[in-house]
Parts: sequence; structure tokens; C-alpha cells
Amino acid sequence: MYRYVTEGTFDAYLWQTVENKQKFISQIMTSKSPVRSCDDVDETALSFAEIKALCAGDPRIKERMDLDVEVSRLKLMKADHQSKQYRLEDQLLKYFPEEIEKHKGFIKGFESDLEVLAAHPHPEDGFAGMEIRGDLLTDKENAGAALLDACKEVKTSDPVQIGSYRGYAISVEFSAWKQEYTLLLKGQMTHRATLGTDPRGNLTRIDNALAQMPQRLEAAKAQLDNLYQQQAAAKEEVGKPFLYEEELRSKNARLVELDTLLNIDGKGPAHDEAVVAKSTRPSVLDHLKRPVPPRSTDKKPKQHEEVR
Repeated sequence: MYRYVTEGTFDAYLWQTVENKQKFISQIMTSKSPVRSCDDVDETALSFAEIKALCAGDPRIKERMDLDVEVSRLKLMKADHQSKQYRLEDQLLKYFPEEIEKHKGFIKGFESDLEVLAAHPHPEDGFAGMEIRGDLLTDKENAGAALLDACKEVKTSDPVQIGSYRGYAISVEFSAWKQEYTLLLKGQMTHRATLGTDPRGNLTRIDNALAQMPQRLEAAKAQLDNLYQQQAAAKEEVGKPFLYEEELRSKNARLVELDTLLNIDGKGPAHDEAVVAKSTRPSVLDHLKRPVPPRSTDKKPKQHEEVR
């Protein structure tokens, strides 16, 4: 494919429009744009002043077009910077304090539940027992069967307390969508175990859920450390000025200057000879008030007559 362009025509402007379109398409496709919106350059139109400058071969019109694109880009970057500053301020005032306190509570809850679990261990080669509907069951088979019977009475997603196990209150909820029961062990924190149809297997699942508490405790501590790091980083970033503020100011000033020089949108200086004070302008009414001279009634001699 061959493409030909002609110097001193509109080709340069049209190719620049295509270039601008490719730029914002590339930003969207690569997810590197600092903003989430952009203008459709297909709506760009030449003003009469720009057409006049292009026809006259004025190099300032190209500078003005380039500056317009740069100023728009810098303004978008500044708006994104200000949005990030507002978001950091909100996080420092509300998000981080709330999340830090919440995870501190998680850590205390897991530590307390681990103490309860350590105080109610299984005996060697035995079973700690489970209380279901007021009955203490020390045999695994009987406890598992009683648990399944209690689950059959639960028909809603609201937790229904049915007993206790190893120092924790146990409740059961039913998911109609998944068609499965979930057992909840409630201490300072809530520990969940999905129940199946095997009585002994359900007791194993419950013990495995309790055995995951140390890992959940370490995850809460790691998340708390991460929140502290994010909070410190936010404190360093908040209040920072826009890095390209001076560049934006200078380019915007030059753009305004070029608009004035090129008389874009009629903003250019008016010519001296066109400026006439209102007080010195002749009044239209004065012209209308002038007396009308009388028309002559003498007939003009015909051209073929002799004028003496």
C-alpha cells in the first residue's frame, strides 16, 4: 500500500488527527492511560482561523495543534493526580484506621479461640464428645448420626444452634441453591465446615476447620503488617504537588498566546483602523433628519435637439 502526501495542504492536519486517534486507542488497549475517559478526535473540526493559517502556510498553526494535544494530556494527568490525592486523604482518615482496628480484633479473636481449643483437646485414641440437642454423645458414630438428624430439621439459611463441640457453640445453616449444610463453630471468631453424608467424615471436617486457626491467625497478622506499610506509603504520597505543574503552566500560556496571535475563535487583537469610537460615529438619525432637496421640474433637452 502506497500513501502520498502533499506539502502545504491539509494532509498534515488529517494525519495528525489519525495519529491522535491511534494514541488514545493504544492507551485503552494497553491499560496505561492515567484516566478512564478520553475524547473522540473524530469530532475535531477546523475553525475558519485555522483554515486561513493553514492556507497561508503559517508554521504557528502546527505548533498550536501540538500544544493543544500536550495541554490536554497534562490536564488529564493533573486531574488524575488530584483524584489520587483525594483518595489517599480518605484512606488515611477512614479506611486504614478502620481496617487496622478490624484486623487487630481478628488477631485477638483467633488467639482467644486457640486458647479455648487447647483447653478442650481430644483424649488419646478417643473422642472429646459432642453435645447435640442437650445430649452428650461420646461415640463418634452416634455423634455423627445425631448431627445429620439435627441438620434435617434446618430448612433455612439462617443459622440454627444445635449444640456445642470442644468449647464452641455449633450452628447449622442450609443453602437451598447449593443443596448443602454448613456447620458454624462460634467462639470469638466463626469457623465453618461444609457437611457431607458420612457421619464420621463430618467430624473429621469439623476438626480440620478448627486446625486451620493457626494459619488464619498468621494471615491476619500478615494483612495487618501490609496495612501498616500501605498507610506509611500513603502518608509519604499525600500532599505531593503535581510534577508537571510548571510545564502545564508554560505550555498553556503559550497556547493562549498562539490563540491570540492566530485570532482563534475571534480572540485576536482588533486592527487599529477598524476601531472607531462610538462618540465619533455619524448618527443614522441625523442622516434621516436632513431635508430632502426639491426635485427639478425642468425637462432635460433631448439629445437630438440643439441646445442653445
